[in-house]
Amino acid sequence: MKKIQLLSFILFLITFVSQAQIRLGDAVFPYNNPKNETLALNGVGMRKVMFHNTYAGALYTKNKMSNPDRIMEANEDMSIRLNILSDKVKTKSMISIFEKGFEHATDGNVAPLKNRIGKLMILFSSPVQKNDFFDFVYNEDQSNVSIYKNGESLGEIEGLDFKHALFKIWLGDQPACKYIKAGMLGT
Repeated sequence: MKKIQLLSFILFLITFVSQAQIRLGDAVFPYNNPKNETLALNGVGMRKVMFHNTYAGALYTKNKMSNPDRIMEANEDMSIRLNILSDKVKTKSMISIFEKGFEHATDGNVAPLKNRIGKLMILFSSPVQKNDFFDFVYNEDQSNVSIYKNGESLGEIEGLDFKHALFKIWLGDQPACKYIKAGMLGT
């Protein structure tokens, strides 16, 4: 009888830990990235506009990291998840965030990334709605960023330089949202 109780308790713990997650407002983030289970939640932050939560962002890394330059430069598996929390966030506003972000991330020199940025914009052409979530998963073995919307693959974009610029949108000196940056870094 004690063996059955112990086994039941162990199964409960495994189930609980495997579904562990953190909630920030209405956003729910798993502790491990579903697209790469070796990545653990590094931190999460929220963007608010006029007291309304618009979207939240989470950073997943293999090891806890707080240095944004190290994160952006690292050629290792990691990912960013964005969770849309407001019906006011539309495709147009997300594209604007990326356009401004890449402009800042490249100090105005988007030419080397122009085709890949264009590919990302095409991947974002479908409507963005409240409760959508996007995963940008960098894979060091293939040196590419896989992009997912609500768990479905949208495509891949190659290059560590692209990953650097993409992550710099939220982790750079001029981040899209300083609160998301601080949250992702765990500060």
